[in-house]
Amino acid sequence: MNKTPIAIALATAALVPSGCGSSSSNSSSKTVSSPTPTAAATPTAPPPAGLQSAEHPTAAGFPAVKGRSLQDFAQSVAQGTAALGAATGTYTPGTRRLAFALNTPSGGFVYGPTAIYFARTPTSPAHGPILAPADPMTVAAQYQSKQNAGPGGILAIYSTDLVVSKPGTYAIAAVTQSGGKLIVATGEIAVAAVNSIPDVSQPAPAIATDTAASVGGKLSLLTTRIPPENMHAVSLKDVLGKQPVALLFSTPQLCVSRVCGPVTDIVTSLQQQFSSRITFIHEEVYVNDDPKQGLRPQLKAFHLQTEPWLFTINRQGRIAARLEGAFGVNAVTQALQAALK
Repeated sequence: MNKTPIAIALATAALVPSGCGSSSSNSSSKTVSSPTPTAAATPTAPPPAGLQSAEHPTAAGFPAVKGRSLQDFAQSVAQGTAALGAATGTYTPGTRRLAFALNTPSGGFVYGPTAIYFARTPTSPAHGPILAPADPMTVAAQYQSKQNAGPGGILAIYSTDLVVSKPGTYAIAAVTQSGGKLIVATGEIAVAAVNSIPDVSQPAPAIATDTAASVGGKLSLLTTRIPPENMHAVSLKDVLGKQPVALLFSTPQLCVSRVCGPVTDIVTSLQQQFSSRITFIHEEVYVNDDPKQGLRPQLKAFHLQTEPWLFTINRQGRIAARLEGAFGVNAVTQALQAALK
C-alpha cells in the first residue's frame, strides 16, 4: 500500500490506502474497498440489534468448512454480504491480532456474532471458524472527549487472533449472524517476513517522551485531545525498567478517521483504575502538530508509520502487549493487566 498521510484503515467514507492501523514500513494489508467506521459515540438510544450478542459468539453458530476452499465455502453459506474494513495492518508470522468492522452498502454497521475463516488463497482449503468477539468502544460521558462526541459512530470493533506460519497474502472471510441470516464479508491480509516495530517480550526503546518541560509549557503540543488528558507527567526514559507503563501514540484531533479520539478516551477511562500501578504516557504524532512536518521522533524510534498504537511495558522494560489501530475496552484492559504480570 502507499505510504501517504498517516491514517487508519477505518476511514470516514472509504478505506484509506495507508496509515493508522493499515500498514507499516515492512508490512501491508489489503482489503476490499468499503464504507468504514467513524468515531465511537456513547449511545443515546438503545444499542443496535445484535450488538450484545456480538460480544459473545459461540462456535456452534457457524458452519464447518468441510474441506471446501474459502471461495466455495463463502459462496455456499452467504445469505447476504457486507464490506470488511480492516483496523489492523501489521502482520508477521506468528499469532497476530486481526481487528475489523463490518458495514452495509449504505455505510451502517453490522453487529452480530462473528467468526473468521481464512486460507492461503481464495481457492485454498479454508480454516475456521475462529471466533471474533466484538469489543465495546464506548466510554462513560465523563471520559468522552470533543473528538468522540458525534452520534452514529462505531460502538464496537471485532477482533481475533490469527496464527500464520509464513509470509504472504492470505484471504479472509468474516461470517456474521445477522437478522437470522449469515452475512459474509471478504478481504485479505499481507504478512511480511519481518518488521522493526517492537514486539511482545522485546525491550521497549528508551526514548524521551514529551512533557510540559520539553514543549516549553505549550499544552497544545502535548495533546490535541479536548479536554486534555493527564498523561504527560513523566518521560518514558525516566520510568522505563522501573515501573509498568502504558504508552499511547495517538492524535485525537488530527487522525483522519477520528478513531484516535475514541481509543484515547478508552485509555483515559481506565487510567484511574490502573494509575496506582501503571504510569500512563500519551505521545502525539506530528512535529508541532503539523502533518506537513512529519512524524515526531518518538514514533520513528518505535519504527511506526501508522497510528494509533498502544504499548504496555512491564517493570523489566519489555513490551507486555501491543495494540494497533482500533481497539476496545476489553483489549486495553487485557493489555494493562499483561504489564502487571
